[in-house]
Amino acid sequence: MASGGLIIHINGWPGVGKLTIARELAGLMDARLLDNHTIINPAEALFERRDPLNRSLRRALRTAIFDHVARMQPGVLILTDAISDDAFDSAVFDEYRELAQRRGARLVAVVLDCAPEINAQRLAAAGRAEKRKLTDTSILASLRADHRLLRAQGVPLIELDVGALSPREAAAHLARHCRAVLESDSQPTESHPQPDAPRP
Repeated sequence: MASGGLIIHINGWPGVGKLTIARELAGLMDARLLDNHTIINPAEALFERRDPLNRSLRRALRTAIFDHVARMQPGVLILTDAISDDAFDSAVFDEYRELAQRRGARLVAVVLDCAPEINAQRLAAAGRAEKRKLTDTSILASLRADHRLLRAQGVPLIELDVGALSPREAAAHLARHCRAVLESDSQPTESHPQPDAPRP
């Protein structure tokens, strides 16, 4: 087991259920959870998305948080994000690689997805707007049409369709595979475990 524990990076479209599943997974693995909106929301509260101060504040917060996370006690850390496979977002993921190296931790990439119509239904769920989360289904449709979720290379990769799974079922599936990585003596370069069949 890596001396710095494990970092689980959960990537998925807005509304797919990342935070809900991450909370369940954190409970199962006694993990710390850092949701991407922890970094985004302060900037969104103060500045319009197009304002350069929005991006600079997000960058400053991210740098400070990652610097402190690098010095945390060993353990399991879960981070959520929504990044695509373009050059900019690939560079963002490299920051997670660097964080794992600084902590001496294993890094696991998780990609959550579901059918577009299910994603749209979840995006419009009550309570998202109050948390400054995306609720515009047309923007979601554009994102899904124009981009592909990043599937990181060189680290264990778990892809899971969560359309027919409850958050607890999805978390249980992820916990099994993440524990296998945590307990293994050698880190595979990439893996594609199949999702469990939904329970009746």
